[in-house]
Amino acid sequence: MTTSPADEKLLKTDLELISKIESIPTILDVICRTTGMGFAAVARVTKDRWIAGSVLDKIGFGLAVGGELEINTTICDEIRDSGKLVAFNNVQDAPLYRDHHTPRIYGLKSYISVPIYRRQNEFFGTLCAIDPNPARVESSEIIDMFRLFAELIGKHIDSQEREMASDMALLLEREVGDLRDQFVAILGHDLRNPLNAIAMSAQILKLKTTQEHLSTITKMENSVQRMASLIDNMLDFSRARLGGGFELNQSLQTNLAADLHQVIDELSIVWSARTIVTEISISAEIYCDSSRICQMLSNLLSNALTHGAREGIVFCTIIGDADQLKITVRNSGLPIAPDVIRRLFQPFSRGGDRTGKNSLGLGLGLYIASQIAKAHHAELTVASDPDYTTFVFYMDNRR
Repeated sequence: MTTSPADEKLLKTDLELISKIESIPTILDVICRTTGMGFAAVARVTKDRWIAGSVLDKIGFGLAVGGELEINTTICDEIRDSGKLVAFNNVQDAPLYRDHHTPRIYGLKSYISVPIYRRQNEFFGTLCAIDPNPARVESSEIIDMFRLFAELIGKHIDSQEREMASDMALLLEREVGDLRDQFVAILGHDLRNPLNAIAMSAQILKLKTTQEHLSTITKMENSVQRMASLIDNMLDFSRARLGGGFELNQSLQTNLAADLHQVIDELSIVWSARTIVTEISISAEIYCDSSRICQMLSNLLSNALTHGAREGIVFCTIIGDADQLKITVRNSGLPIAPDVIRRLFQPFSRGGDRTGKNSLGLGLGLYIASQIAKAHHAELTVASDPDYTTFVFYMDNRR
């Protein structure tokens, strides 16, 4: 029967596990010395294959590591199905095996084979010994020794598998780290540099252009700002998902209100046709990362302006005192369906109207806002009804 490439790879890995167990050659030598038998092996046994994983051959049996026997010519095939060891001192005195094809095919007189199990009692193969002459293997001492060695080999196989999995995980982590570094470099340099060049060119043109073309340049600047925001979101996403989360630079903030006002003013310029009604009251120092809080507010407001009713007013209320920091962003528009709300803070997820202007963006803004809240040990929640969709950020300011 032909083995699939995937199964062949697994078998190769299993044979590598056997080869890495340093004690197996010693075990095989002890078996041959104790029993007087001339051939001992650890075999990987499946329903289709019998493969030698480790061999000690003192009788010229002719089977090396990696060598195979036809599975249906072996007693190990039966052991795999029954899970019971087989041992006989002399085949002529063993009624069950006197006429068995295996001793006849291979010219055996004495034989012992014990199943090897790995994790969760999964059959792996056998620890076996053979000889063309009779030997003493049916004693309880020899059988107990074989069982002990088989159990020891099974535990070593499990240990080697865990070690290989750990090495693979470490290699994957390094590859992910390299990928993250390359991705961040592309976003931070290869995309941002030409974008900065476009922004500078737009500013120069704005100084020299006529009123007729001013609106076109303003649209160009707005597009640049939106692209820069997308790049920032992608950078944060790559750091959060590939780098283990957001890093904060927290301290007592005395100018948080002014910083948040600036965010709102900048968005008001970009969305000059829209109205943002703002109420900010911060009466105490707030312990936070100001730049991240501003980024979160920008993402929440951008989401409201993009996905809310196109002619609707956006309301922004910010309250900060010795006990709390609470930011509320509310917009009118179609309600968000419950199934959409459940995944709204997942990356690349967007809710609301996805046609026309509202289809812009990568769906990362709310995910990043939620990660900023999480990094501050705060809550970001959303509620939506036919009148309004409301996002609320709440952080305990008591330390």
